[in-house]
Amino acid sequence: QQDLEILKGADDLGTIDLYYFDLSGFTGVPEVPYAWQDPDDPTLLPSEKTKRINALGFMNRKSDLFVYTFEDSVNSPVVTACFDEFIATLKNTTIVVIDNAPIHHSEWFDHQIERWEEEGLYLYFIPTYSPELNLIEILWKHIKYYWLSLAAYISFDALRKEVDRVLENVGTEYKIQFT
Repeated sequence: QQDLEILKGADDLGTIDLYYFDLSGFTGVPEVPYAWQDPDDPTLLPSEKTKRINALGFMNRKSDLFVYTFEDSVNSPVVTACFDEFIATLKNTTIVVIDNAPIHHSEWFDHQIERWEEEGLYLYFIPTYSPELNLIEILWKHIKYYWLSLAAYISFDALRKEVDRVLENVGTEYKIQFT
């Protein structure tokens, strides 16, 4: 946490740009928290196993989001391609906070790190089992539990459209206040 506070301070001063990276998936099975409801008037949600929409995102504390979505499986070359596209947007030395998922330590991924550093992008790996240190996790939670409408679960096409709509409006219609 101390390291991240130092990085946040440098980000606040403008000496670096600090982003958080992670992957999340969305399917036709609703992510609804448990809640009380009247047994005589239940709220029923359709639920079906569907393809998965994978979202790979880079987000800063101002809710600027660079996101890439795929219906195919995600592997090291896919993650690498997302990093390569993200690098093209950099204006400053950038630190990306990232977890220790196996895909982030694959031989393929590891071979890209030196090249990314030459282009001004550095990775900061958070400790294992510390998702609370990766602020983009809060974004995924808000999308799944608060921002996706229930109509998203009517069909896979509806889910795709709703996920795209929410992701396109993060930072404007949908905001998270980070301190």
